[in-house]
Amino acid sequence: MTGTTDAAAMLAVALREARAGLAEGGIPIGAALFGADGELLGRGRNRRVQDGDPSAHGETSAFRAAGRLRGYAGTTMVTTLSPCWYCSGLVRQFGIGHVVIGEARTFHGGHDWLAEHGVRITLLNDPECYDLMRDFIAARPELWFEDIGRQEAL
Repeated sequence: MTGTTDAAAMLAVALREARAGLAEGGIPIGAALFGADGELLGRGRNRRVQDGDPSAHGETSAFRAAGRLRGYAGTTMVTTLSPCWYCSGLVRQFGIGHVVIGEARTFHGGHDWLAEHGVRITLLNDPECYDLMRDFIAARPELWFEDIGRQEAL
């Protein structure tokens, strides 16, 4: 799946996860892992707050939900927000070949580094993803800074 229309359709899955996370009192970041044929392998959302687990980021939740695969080179990770260094490491560790990002204005994670190491990046600059994160950060800055590992706002 390479076209913008396909990427937008995949992003819709991640956006539903982000909204569900926000409704649960969590951080509104959603993700989904798709196979080379466009099959949804796993979806997830940031569950750090809900589970009390600092490693339960959206991308890791989607990755875990997909279960074991022989390889990940043909897969696409779709995320509503540029992946943090932790999640960027997951992409590199397992050789996920493509990352589709909803937005990177509220947080510019490790996607440039991923691109430098051969991961194909599609940045959609989706206004809904941006608005969701902008509003959340304004409402809950302490939770946001906790999520990204910064102490200055705690």
